[in-house]
Amino acid sequence: MAAVCQPRRALVEIPTPQPKIAARMRRSYLEILSARLTPSSPPRRRNAVTSTKRVHPLDLSIGGVWRGRVEEQCDKMDEQQTPLSKQQLVQLIRSLILVEQSQEPRIMASDLKYLQEDLQLKKANVYRSIPYSRFGSNRDAHCYRKAYPHLLAFKVSCQEWGQVLLRNKEWDAVLEHSLMAWRYTSELPQWDTASHNALREQCYSILAAHSLTALQHYCPEPSRGRELLRRLKAAQLNSQSFVPCIHELQRIMGCADDSSMDTK
Repeated sequence: MAAVCQPRRALVEIPTPQPKIAARMRRSYLEILSARLTPSSPPRRRNAVTSTKRVHPLDLSIGGVWRGRVEEQCDKMDEQQTPLSKQQLVQLIRSLILVEQSQEPRIMASDLKYLQEDLQLKKANVYRSIPYSRFGSNRDAHCYRKAYPHLLAFKVSCQEWGQVLLRNKEWDAVLEHSLMAWRYTSELPQWDTASHNALREQCYSILAAHSLTALQHYCPEPSRGRELLRRLKAAQLNSQSFVPCIHELQRIMGCADDSSMDTK
């Protein structure tokens, strides 16, 4: 008897392939935000040219206008990416000190502890800016360029706060601030190139000029005068700019001694 062959039936019928559907292009996050801010504009494609300007929400308040201007200035600085010149850096540091002085300058300037902390902080910033992970010297021209903005901030701080004390006519505080700033100036790093140490000498000249102006309007007591004379002679070892201050103080003390002898 011959075998009957039956056709084999598939268990699952495979459907015919459907035509492909064009998928929507995925939009970026910035495009979605811009579409929400401007709903009337048509959706952008991925390959479309996007503008580099930021989209700011509408804010008509005074704070919003000020914030918008600050953001515009930040955008301009980001686009330029140019370093500040020496004059611009000095103006920036002076503006920051003026902001500090605007907060009750007489109280802050009279508190010599605050001025001492300010000098200590600026000296610490100088040493923090110097890279120490170097095989060569850390007092070369490269390290000086790193520390130069902080050295300039130290110099401007000595100059501006001394002028504040002079305007307040606090003559004894001027002398104390000058001698205190002289000590912090002497602790600044010594650079390998002689011309890089010129800023230190400028600080000495500024402090000596403040001290001489204060001595021309102030007659200290004998004990205070002897203390100031001892400290000024110590400052002379670092710079000869303090020599006129020593002569002026000796003249004042000599006149005081002569007047005391005449009264006797």
